[in-house]
Amino acid sequence: MTVTATAAPGKSLISPTDHTLILIDFQSQMAFATNSIAPELLRNNAALVARAAASFGVSTILTTVAEKSFSGPMFSEVTDPFPGQALLDRTSMNTWEDEAVIAEVNRIGKPRIVFAGLWTSVCIVGPVASSIDQGFDAYFIADACGDVSPEAHERACQRMIQLGAKPMTAMQYMLELQRDWARSETYASTTGIAAELGGGYGLGIKYARMMFGASEGH
Repeated sequence: MTVTATAAPGKSLISPTDHTLILIDFQSQMAFATNSIAPELLRNNAALVARAAASFGVSTILTTVAEKSFSGPMFSEVTDPFPGQALLDRTSMNTWEDEAVIAEVNRIGKPRIVFAGLWTSVCIVGPVASSIDQGFDAYFIADACGDVSPEAHERACQRMIQLGAKPMTAMQYMLELQRDWARSETYASTTGIAAELGGGYGLGIKYARMMFGASEGH
């Protein structure tokens, strides 16, 4: 059998317009007991995801659980890129069982959902499993999720993969949205976010710019 290659992206790759991003329970009380990832790294990765989504105009839902009565405010790193956007507060641990969230998912109308938040084994597994059951294509950003222990996080990730969800990382999420450095309208924003929040890669961008005037793809 002959297979012919074409210069086209795979259907499983995400784009800014084909998915809804749901950021779940990035809140103080949830973070206090998160031990699978360092809090500063969690906040960094959550910020990278939120800023990337805002930069590319991704349809995004921000949801909290018992914000005023128990869990506290959502990370400012997550809310700042979406000024004025309402937080959908819930009582349910499973975001997918909240009518207001589901109304927003249906209003946006995208068949693919990307999830990130706290904790992986409860507040991410629940909506991932539920959305898959209802025919949605689910992704989760593993390093922008956290749990009470590394074991809890890893078992949750395995469970979601077994259900058919696709794991990603925060940097992968942003670079998959960009995908081509010739996309000049988002080039500066993408490299700017990477320079600030992209760890060693970000340092490399700053170094190359200062020392050589270099830029990706040019």
